[in-house]
Amino acid sequence: MELVVLNQAGEDTGKKVALNDSIYAIEPNDHAIYLDVKQYLANQRQGTHKSKERGEIAGSTRKLKKQKGTGTARAGSIKSPIFRGGGRVFGPKVRDYSFKLNKKVKRLARISALAYKAKLNQILIVEDLNFDAPKTKVFSSMLENLKISDKKSLLVVAEQDKNIYLSSRNLKGAEVVTADMLNTYQIMKASSLVFTEKSVGLIETILG
Repeated sequence: MELVVLNQAGEDTGKKVALNDSIYAIEPNDHAIYLDVKQYLANQRQGTHKSKERGEIAGSTRKLKKQKGTGTARAGSIKSPIFRGGGRVFGPKVRDYSFKLNKKVKRLARISALAYKAKLNQILIVEDLNFDAPKTKVFSSMLENLKISDKKSLLVVAEQDKNIYLSSRNLKGAEVVTADMLNTYQIMKASSLVFTEKSVGLIETILG
């Protein structure tokens, strides 16, 4: 599979990049994508939620009323969950939601996500970018030239560039990530993937 290389003005540069069929032309594995996205979202959860149970409530331990003869149910503590201000039954506790996922499954998930994008023609290749200073207007103009300004876009660069990151930070729906930090969730979330020339080879090296 070959794609033309575009410049920042959205024009064809005459160059082409061949995408590796072992990555972009495979039969996607939906379950691997599901597991990887599930793990990514689970890892974002802080898990700091907590409610007090009856043993953690501050209050008197005296017996509220005599055991028999009242005509009502027996009650031994004001901390009981049936009373207002009492402890909560089976409330949330502090916990870690993260779970382990094999490297081969994560790799398959990323490849499957990229294969979906290739199949839907949602991948663009641009020349390696060089921003002299952070300019949101320049980045926004590039997205308009590529005709993806109204879509959720993910720009994949070969290495971290502060100027490119700062230029995209204020744009809604635009995100920048380095090739080595690219994950399945970001790929599936984006409507358009924009790769720089160098990042294509780097991704193939990482996933190959």
